[in-house]
Amino acid sequence: MEAPPVTVMPVTGGTINMMEYLLQGSVLDQAMESFLHRLRGLCDNMEPESFSDHELVYLLKGQQGNPFVLRARRSLTHPTAPWHLRYLGQPEVGDKSRHALVRNCVDVATSHSLPDFLNEMGFRLDHEFISSGHLFRKGALKIVVSKLSRVVIPGNTENTERLTLSNLVELSALAPAGQDTVSEDMRSFAEQLKPLVHLEKIDPTKQRH
Repeated sequence: MEAPPVTVMPVTGGTINMMEYLLQGSVLDQAMESFLHRLRGLCDNMEPESFSDHELVYLLKGQQGNPFVLRARRSLTHPTAPWHLRYLGQPEVGDKSRHALVRNCVDVATSHSLPDFLNEMGFRLDHEFISSGHLFRKGALKIVVSKLSRVVIPGNTENTERLTLSNLVELSALAPAGQDTVSEDMRSFAEQLKPLVHLEKIDPTKQRH
């Protein structure tokens, strides 16, 4: 994504205070047809959900340390749907043999006045982007394939510029803390997507914002 920090999960639900298990990769445009065909064969027998979301990343800078980051997201395809406010915690640095990145995830549905509320709380809009693509499911696993575009003129979602010629692929699951068997299921599923895409445990804190 240069530069929006991931994750780019579509607006699909409001699970509160769970751990997110995550693997990420990318696939070039020319390989997309084959990749989507593979996903349809591996995932649950239902049509993937299409989405187009507008995400705004807000920062609240303190006296020291890293700024506090919150993400506000709204659906462009369903404009009357609630906004979503998302907080992603720091990745856990425990078991090095764990196959997926693990971090706390808080996701709540809100009213459409969320941006105004964040501004009044002292948050500053850092950047915004559009994420559009498809969501597949395999049991408790979510597979999101998305194209990322930066918003050229702040607030104008009609004026965007594609960031790369590749598509972000995210394999994720939400589970209570300690459910590390989830990461093993994710590793097994990721193996089936090779060589079309190689999903890895990527630390978002080491990516440039």
